[in-house]
Amino acid sequence: MYSDSVKKGVERVPHRSLFKAAGFTDEEIKRPLIGIVNSKNEVIPGHVHLNTIAEAVKAGVRMAGGTPVEFPAIGICDGIAMGHVGMKYSLASRELIADSIEAMTMAHGFDALVLIPNCDKIVPAMLMAAARLNRPAIVLSGGPMLSIDFKGKFRDLNSAFEAVGAYKAGSINEEELLDFENNVCPTCGSCSGMFTANSMNCLTEVLGMGLPGNGTIPAVYSERVRLAKEAGIKIMELLEKDIKPSDILVPDAFYNALRVDMALGCSTNSMLHLPAIAHEAKVDISLEMANDISEQTPNLCHLAPAGEHHIQDLYHAGGIMAIMNELSKKGLLKLDLKTVTGKTVGENIANCPVKDYEVIRPIDKPYSQTGGIAVLKGNLALDGAVVKRSAVSPEMLVHSGPAKVFDSEDDAIAAIYAGKIQKGDVVVIRYEGPKGGPGMREMLSPTSAICGMGLDKDVALITDGRFSGATRGAAIGHVSPEAMVGGPIAFVRDGDIIEIDIKKGVLNFRVSDEEIEKRKKGWVPNEPRVKTGYLKRYSKMVSSAIHGAVMIDE
Repeated sequence: MYSDSVKKGVERVPHRSLFKAAGFTDEEIKRPLIGIVNSKNEVIPGHVHLNTIAEAVKAGVRMAGGTPVEFPAIGICDGIAMGHVGMKYSLASRELIADSIEAMTMAHGFDALVLIPNCDKIVPAMLMAAARLNRPAIVLSGGPMLSIDFKGKFRDLNSAFEAVGAYKAGSINEEELLDFENNVCPTCGSCSGMFTANSMNCLTEVLGMGLPGNGTIPAVYSERVRLAKEAGIKIMELLEKDIKPSDILVPDAFYNALRVDMALGCSTNSMLHLPAIAHEAKVDISLEMANDISEQTPNLCHLAPAGEHHIQDLYHAGGIMAIMNELSKKGLLKLDLKTVTGKTVGENIANCPVKDYEVIRPIDKPYSQTGGIAVLKGNLALDGAVVKRSAVSPEMLVHSGPAKVFDSEDDAIAAIYAGKIQKGDVVVIRYEGPKGGPGMREMLSPTSAICGMGLDKDVALITDGRFSGATRGAAIGHVSPEAMVGGPIAFVRDGDIIEIDIKKGVLNFRVSDEEIEKRKKGWVPNEPRVKTGYLKRYSKMVSSAIHGAVMIDE
């Protein structure tokens, strides 16, 4: 066992003494040491209840003969960090979390890990750490928030962001705005739509690293606590059988994840996180691969922001296993793969039919024959860009219009709220990429303002940054190469005609190659916005969005 390095033999008398100082008995020290990585904090609504989940996991570990040892991980609330300097730290925190888990695990010799995330960057960070360390591991989320009926409609966090735009446009008054504030986030848990956190918690199941129900059992249901106990028991089985992440996170597991991603209509951020997890697992995936799979995968769900259903509806419809069962009817999944259940994918989904075909469409009657995410390329995005196709109004699938160019999200938001964006415009927000931001900020505020003002069927947004999973409309992100490294987006000017064809996967600006070369002469990138601390180091080491914005040391 890995833990023998910190507890076995006469040379480890000092080490055992320190364990005993922490209250461990001889019997506990003799047993396998299971690291319980708890990202609980008092900031994120998806994490405030994680102590309950961690205690249940520890109970399961003890029942199965192990010794649980809990340690913390940081977590940033994307919603609270949104729209100000805090969002620069969100994506960048993914690498900090993975690194800190590596440090704690290697320093203390844990034999296996149960990792407890719930929100945006914390989920992929823990999957990245599990892949990197390659010790038996299960990822167990804290579960989604409920949505409640408010004024005849089930709402979510996105409703609050859009309400700000509606208030600015004079569509609702201050009292109505306060009603949204008080009602759209009614319980603990990860925000209730198919936003980034729930996307990644669902895809954790598909990858085989989470137990069935990981992505959809609501945070406030007792079933979530029972699942946590099961995870504690199951990790001991994985340890006994020596089943590691490298046995589970194989190329076909990522193929399945991309399939279900497209069928679900997940957040575009999955196109950052899946490549990053694959990088740690030494598996190659690309935007081209994602696009090919999207073209061959029916879109079966329209969960918020693409439609009116929320994660609780998906849970009651049968959850992720039911979606996978439906996809398997046309041979769209690889079924003979190991998972943390100890069973194969095929065995996991065998008796999991769809319970509500209003929430999960039949394989023969999908919303569309193509997946929820599309990759675009052209002279504005030489390496690619990403859009949540399933959340784009039909009117905006093909669009051209004049560019309104901004060198920061803040400038764009100010212009939108000031009424400077007109129908037909294409808002271009640059210098917000991984290096340029730095940190590749999510931009829910400008997209929500556009939607709240009723312009989502008339105005497109393009950025080398990224958009929240809660974003709807023609919001095209991850434009690569980014402006900071001299990508074409750096040379777009106000009034240039932007041509978008999501159906054909095209993103161009109507400027000749010769004119682009003229604009490049004498160009220098904007001054870095952050010149100290972690973000300075991050901006120097982070890779392109198309590679998952992972840290590279070459």
